[in-house]
Amino acid sequence: MWSSRWLFILAAAGSAVGLGNIWRFPYITGENGGGAFVLVYLICIAAIGVPVMMAEVLLGRAGRQSPINTMRAMARASGAPRAWSLIGWVGVLAGFLILSYYSVVAGWAVHYVFRMGGGAFEGADGAFASQAFADFLADPWQVLGFHTLFMVITVFIVARGVSAGLERAIRVFMPLLFVLLAVLLGYGVASGGFAAGFEFMFRMDWSALTVDGVLEALGHAFFTLSVGMGAIMAYGAYVPRQASIASTVTTIAVLDTAVALAAGLAIFPIVFANGLEPGQGPGLLFVTVPIAFGQLPLGAVFGTAFFVLVSFAAITSAISLTEPALAFAVEEYNAKRSRVAVSLGVICWLLGVGTVLSFNVWADVHVVGELTVFDFLDYVTQKVMLPLGGLFIAVFVGWVLPKTIVGSQLGLREGAATLLWSVLIRVLAPLGVLAVFVYAIFYG
Repeated sequence: MWSSRWLFILAAAGSAVGLGNIWRFPYITGENGGGAFVLVYLICIAAIGVPVMMAEVLLGRAGRQSPINTMRAMARASGAPRAWSLIGWVGVLAGFLILSYYSVVAGWAVHYVFRMGGGAFEGADGAFASQAFADFLADPWQVLGFHTLFMVITVFIVARGVSAGLERAIRVFMPLLFVLLAVLLGYGVASGGFAAGFEFMFRMDWSALTVDGVLEALGHAFFTLSVGMGAIMAYGAYVPRQASIASTVTTIAVLDTAVALAAGLAIFPIVFANGLEPGQGPGLLFVTVPIAFGQLPLGAVFGTAFFVLVSFAAITSAISLTEPALAFAVEEYNAKRSRVAVSLGVICWLLGVGTVLSFNVWADVHVVGELTVFDFLDYVTQKVMLPLGGLFIAVFVGWVLPKTIVGSQLGLREGAATLLWSVLIRVLAPLGVLAVFVYAIFYG
């Protein structure tokens, strides 16, 4: 059990707050109408993200086991076919595959902690920063080394269990993450570009919000809360019985969104203060941001703090990705948690080598079509496995799981709240996740 409701909130928020919050959300907000996009995104969070996350948490708490065994037990309790346990299998496998390449990308952030701390980007221009990033990716041994370091840290934490490992890490990392974000936000305000950064993110430009933008808001609302991969279900198994799932999940969603918005308000003022263009994806995080900090007073110090923040966010997400597979192996084989953690870590590390080589030695090796090993893993997990997992979780809880179990877990009684829940989980959430799936497959 988590020792308190707030520890679960911090743990689940840590799972949700990852690399995507820090570079992707601020950028897609600015590119899709600013405040208009944020408004649509918040509606999508409330109508799709929160209900599916509540469904996953209630399944975890009702089953009190790993996602696979929880789904077996819940299918049995519902008199439903055993095949529903595939939800657990898909989630566990998706989380495991995501961690294999997430660890590699997170290793880039750890590498930049040392590069920024060493003053490598003081006074750097665009050509230098771009070349530095390209040279790093071209060196498989360097990338492999930081992938290894990140995986070792993750395995060490999860091997120690809920109290000594997960809780202790969350107690340290999450408060530090919030403090660092607040410091960087203040630094962004003082940089001189805050007005431009705020305008980029929050201008209410409805003309810039297209159908694609709405679907992007819907997709990010689903993915940002880490649903569909079993992590939240695994964490839900440790939630105290008296904790309110609805208020807890709402708090997590608010924290997740607040961190994403604050990250944008910390990054973009610094970017605009230096007259730089806000690039997308790794280009923003590993090229534009180092240039920006390199031009500012005490830039090396605050740039290092920024990449420490990114690394903390990555670690808290990686911990949650490990837990579903680890919990199942411990239950199924009555194995020692530390041994399972090391074994899974080694397998995940080996899978990650394919991603490491995708950026250098195997750059021309394509698994399917034009997809490298990294591209293929990212496509299969993000665009197929997670949406399908979320869709079937919503359908199972909305249409299959007995109302007595749902009602007891959520504390629902007949009335407006029950009606609202039914509409969200049985209709809006499945349709929303299905739209994400179709859009990702055919247009993403």
